[in-house]
Amino acid sequence: MKTYSVAVLLQQQQGGHSRARMEARREKKKTCGTICLKYLLFLFNICFWLAGGAVLAVGVWTLVDKSDYISLLNSSFYSASAYILIAAGAIVIVTGLIGCCGTLKEKRSLLIVYLVLLLCIFLLEITAGVLAYINYKELDRELRQNLKLTMQQKYQQPGQESITQSVDKLQQEFKCCGSQNFSDWTDSEWLQNAQNRQLVPDSCCKTPSDLCGRRDHPSNIYRVEGGCIEKLEDFIQSQLYILGAVGIGIAFLQLVGMMFTCCLCRNLKEDLY
Repeated sequence: MKTYSVAVLLQQQQGGHSRARMEARREKKKTCGTICLKYLLFLFNICFWLAGGAVLAVGVWTLVDKSDYISLLNSSFYSASAYILIAAGAIVIVTGLIGCCGTLKEKRSLLIVYLVLLLCIFLLEITAGVLAYINYKELDRELRQNLKLTMQQKYQQPGQESITQSVDKLQQEFKCCGSQNFSDWTDSEWLQNAQNRQLVPDSCCKTPSDLCGRRDHPSNIYRVEGGCIEKLEDFIQSQLYILGAVGIGIAFLQLVGMMFTCCLCRNLKEDLY
């Protein structure tokens, strides 16, 4: 009877040691998984932070470098898009910093806040993308109508110096003349009041100089290269493609980040608030 009791006791002790070893292996595996997730999420946050900086830079560049073109658009859609980019970039940078802090300190509460912010930004991106797609055709129609009127009614008029500079810069940089073509200047206020017998502004000339706009021959002005409206549309469309590609890239990063965050939250114990 004593021999049987000793055998049972030894078996129980061996079983206890075996369970302890299994628990230790599971705990070690769990710890390794948490560490891997932690550094993966930290690496993701670095990429996310850099992406936010890129979006912020694009927004600032649009306002600073392309402000002349924005002034030619009566619609506030383009300038509003630039401000939205700046705000989105700033929010992404702050969100990335929260994610880095929550990851390094392994604070579940910060990670939950970070996850909610990622989800909100993702939903805002989808909403902005849908609105941009819906309003693009309307913007295109307004652009075609307003650019011609702006050139004809405000060029070289008192108090419209910024518009005049923007039109001259547009025609020189895009190598174009007029909204649709050079003949748009025939009905302009500037040409009706001009005392110098110019046919087009000097900025239409291939080699600008004083009063060079008196000759509208194709060898002298951008007559056959097309109107500015088409080139400005191509420019805006190319910018939208770039923004769309950046937006899709950031959205993909956000999905990956949300997945990593959920996994890390499950592996972390509840922290004290």
